Amino acid sequence: MATDSWALAVDKQESTTDSVSLNVSPFTCHSCLVEDKAAQSLLNKMIHTSLVNTTNQVEVLQRDPNSPLYSVKTFEELRLPQNLIAQSQSGTGKTAAFALAMLSHVDPANKWTQCLCIAPTYELALQTGKVIEQMGKFYPEVKLAYAIRGNKLDRGTKLQEQIVIGTPGTVLDWCSKLKIIDPKKISIFVLDEADVMIATQGHQDQSIRIQRMLPNECQMLLFSATFEDSVWKFAERVVPDPNIIKLKREEETLDTIKQYYVLCNDKDEKFTALCNIYGAITIAQAMIFCHTRRTAGWLSAELTKEGHVVALLSGEMTVEQRAAIIERFREGKEKVLVTTNVCSRGIDVEQVSVVINFDLPMDKDGNADNETYLHRIGRTGRFGKRGLAVNMIDSKHSMNILNQIEEHFNKKINKLDTDDLDEIEKISN
Repeated sequence: MATDSWALAVDKQESTTDSVSLNVSPFTCHSCLVEDKAAQSLLNKMIHTSLVNTTNQVEVLQRDPNSPLYSVKTFEELRLPQNLIAQSQSGTGKTAAFALAMLSHVDPANKWTQCLCIAPTYELALQTGKVIEQMGKFYPEVKLAYAIRGNKLDRGTKLQEQIVIGTPGTVLDWCSKLKIIDPKKISIFVLDEADVMIATQGHQDQSIRIQRMLPNECQMLLFSATFEDSVWKFAERVVPDPNIIKLKREEETLDTIKQYYVLCNDKDEKFTALCNIYGAITIAQAMIFCHTRRTAGWLSAELTKEGHVVALLSGEMTVEQRAAIIERFREGKEKVLVTTNVCSRGIDVEQVSVVINFDLPMDKDGNADNETYLHRIGRTGRFGKRGLAVNMIDSKHSMNILNQIEEHFNKKINKLDTDDLDEIEKISN
């Protein structure tokens, strides 16, 4: 039977075909890339215990051009509810936004499911559910149920919980095969983590099938951390006639970051250059990005030998292990974080003053991964402070990648001679 309380006991160890494993290793295959995307999203939810402080601009595209947003003075004038597509980085309050929307639209006197939220994985559904439980603790009349594997209900069971959060496969079963939820009574449909959803095989079709069961007057809300073309095409199929809110992401970041490159012959020379930088300037905390776990492990060991207090973060760790390491780094217990791409986005540590690209980011074709580069160096220069990014170049190929990055961002990256201590000291001023 479904629970009468907010929290539904579930076995977190139970595997499910709705979710993907979060103990992942990136850069190996398509399925691993999908898993890492889900893991990164969950990691961001776990480490963002407070809202990200951002000065980024909000772009609003209203569906009715005759009702421009700048003329609206009250919430009533917004003519809510309306369908919505919203995109912003992790930590900006997306989950809180749709949790409030669901809680404010529920009629506790009606003992049936009125609000439906789907998330791409079992773990993400639980994490989002925690937020809804926390925000709804002073609204005890409203109940929450989880439509996830492991919560087995008999066919025809009628839920009394007003809010259901779950994964697409189970939610679809509850709406169609098992008749546990009456989709025609849903007033708000939330699709969270859309960018992760479409990267997971089968979830896109399942989400569309759920949406087609809902009544025309149902309010559709879609949230995504990124807004690539594939996400937009999916959003257009699921959310008809929407208003669109987009948070412009880190567009000004490069203006507050000094960027340099260092010419080296091999990884040993890169390590020597890194030590020279540390010897010449005061660094509060630094993040060092490597392309492979092997390089990250080697570099972490070498830095530890030199007396640095180092944390190592890589893709084979569980999400919980990653979150614990990041929290220790935030608290200043380690001054250097060596990592692969698992830490390139969504993580804000105010004390990070230097980012080192020990290896430049590449896509699967060996070309510059400009978005990852932006996310990496964006770990410094945050909170209105100036930052420093240093790129290690050890081949013609890596030099070509650097040139692609310069061309893409229309930014000149200057050469740094790490054998000249006076020159290194100047870049820190």
